[in-house]
Amino acid sequence: MSITGTRMRLAGQNLSVPAAIGFIAVFGVAMLNGVVLVAYLVQLREEGLPLDEVVRRGCLLRLRPVLMTATVTILGLVPLLLARGIGAEVQRPLATVVVGGLFTSTMLTLFILPVVYLIVETRRARREGGPAEEGARA
Repeated sequence: MSITGTRMRLAGQNLSVPAAIGFIAVFGVAMLNGVVLVAYLVQLREEGLPLDEVVRRGCLLRLRPVLMTATVTILGLVPLLLARGIGAEVQRPLATVVVGGLFTSTMLTLFILPVVYLIVETRRARREGGPAEEGARA
């Protein structure tokens, strides 16, 4: 069973063309949020900050833009999510996918992506022969 099928089953809806379009929108916003965070982490790293400080500061300073992007989109789709009238069978699957996907992807961006960045940068530093930083183990 795929993740797509599971999400739609949890919502009690079938996978449809609007739902598939919703997945495309979610992937775009998720990528945007990831790029915003990682680009800032790279910028802080180039400034010479220790790795643990880069991740800590980067996550704190990019928390608001990531949350604002997701929150505004989710709030804009609430009327579609709650629609019951004519055309709701087209609107609701799209809104369900986007709202659920944005919630999930935002949590992954804020919690998993920094950990992955920390692991990758620590391994890269070791591979290049540089000393592993003290904060890399945090």
